[in-house]
Amino acid sequence: MAYGAFEMTDTPVSGKRTAEPVNSGLALAVVMTGVLIAAIDTTIVVLALPEIERTLHVALASVVWVVMGYLLVVTLLATQVGRLGDMFGRVRMYEAGFLIFIVGSALCALAWNETSIIAFRVLQGVGGAFISANSGAVIADLFPVEKRGKAYGYTSVGWSVGAVLGIVLGGAIVTYISWRWIFWINVPIGLAATALALRVLKDRGEREAHHLDLPGMTTLGLGLFGVLWAITKLATTPLNGSILALLIGGLVFIGAFVWVESIQAEPMLQLSLFRVPTMSPSLLASLFEGLANFAVLFLVIMYLQGPRGLSAFHASLLLVPGYLVGSVVGPFAGRLADRYGPVLPATGGLAIQVVALFIFAQLSLSSGLWLVVVASIVNGIGASSFFPANNAAVMKASPAAVFGISSGMLRTFANIGMVFSYSMAILIASRSIPRHLAFAIFVGSASLHGKLAAAFTSGLHPAFYASMGLMIVAALLSATRGAWTFGQRGGEALKPPA
Repeated sequence: MAYGAFEMTDTPVSGKRTAEPVNSGLALAVVMTGVLIAAIDTTIVVLALPEIERTLHVALASVVWVVMGYLLVVTLLATQVGRLGDMFGRVRMYEAGFLIFIVGSALCALAWNETSIIAFRVLQGVGGAFISANSGAVIADLFPVEKRGKAYGYTSVGWSVGAVLGIVLGGAIVTYISWRWIFWINVPIGLAATALALRVLKDRGEREAHHLDLPGMTTLGLGLFGVLWAITKLATTPLNGSILALLIGGLVFIGAFVWVESIQAEPMLQLSLFRVPTMSPSLLASLFEGLANFAVLFLVIMYLQGPRGLSAFHASLLLVPGYLVGSVVGPFAGRLADRYGPVLPATGGLAIQVVALFIFAQLSLSSGLWLVVVASIVNGIGASSFFPANNAAVMKASPAAVFGISSGMLRTFANIGMVFSYSMAILIASRSIPRHLAFAIFVGSASLHGKLAAAFTSGLHPAFYASMGLMIVAALLSATRGAWTFGQRGGEALKPPA
């Protein structure tokens, strides 16, 4: 039935359909608000890095951890807080995420030095993990299989609107007010969303007993941190013994993580879910899409503020059309996924993003700025086609009893891609000019002119072409789902593998 009326929904464990009075329109608005806040925070902080670096006297080599620290903690916690949602209630954990995020945001606004801003961003990431890991499960509880694609399509609207607000508000706030207000604005939005969530959202799934995988979190965290630190160091320092030790140590811990997961009763990554048809290609497509596309905003902003000399505000305005168009495309892509399955909209969206990356790779010092607008629109169409369909595919394939774990795994795979996208982009693009100057450009604390500007712009091209290759891999993975899902129109989630 229509949103806001009595809606027929699936009871997670029994699979029976029951009529319950649910204002699903308001409930979806709450979830969209969580996605919106996450999107604002993702885009707005990139624009604020130069001011944060200058005001708090943060070392150039450390300022990127204002972004990567947040992403890393969301990556590590996603499956665990999703598991907490299965244990204690997905809505309860979702609401707790808002409160933690609000506190973290307020503390970020009050930060006084390098250590405090990174630490408070980590706390903010804890809240972000609770929100992002449980939002997909909340939707899966609220909506039957045949309507989830549409619901995820509306959450993509929340992401696009949030990204636009992050870009426009971020550019204006950083340029004309103070970077601290990029965090303060999360407080009233978060409080309003929390109040609405407490009033509207109700836990509907049955509780499931689980154990947290602390050894898995520890080994993966140390592994990712070691590899990421080595990669970011390589952007400013030639390869040496300490960097090599960090890289090898990180890889050893990642190997230890794989071994730990194989013996854990309840591992951080529920490997049995990979035996569920469509789950593996959907999760891997999310990983490679994040690896290919997350750094695009970062690279384009650096191009506009560095070689092209634009202010944060004027650079941000060129990217708004892409997000606006994406917000319109998302719901339609979700409906397509509901009607025809996820393969066409998801794979088509990835292919469209390949085209966008190719356009970005043609940027030069003499390019018209309209080319950035065109590329951002194409990219927005592709991303908004992929995410609703892919999210719906994961939650459709997931056994209902582990919606929280599945949603958390989806966030984990996407975030691993996003974290490495950022560091790999820095590493590839920094090969074109002196390392110390490259890093200053990356955080927006320096601009370029003449031959150095041309060299830096040329150095961005290999990064975009590398992203194209990764996006093609994501598209191929997405297309393999056709063997199981092409032409399907809904259906019940598969049972957990024996």
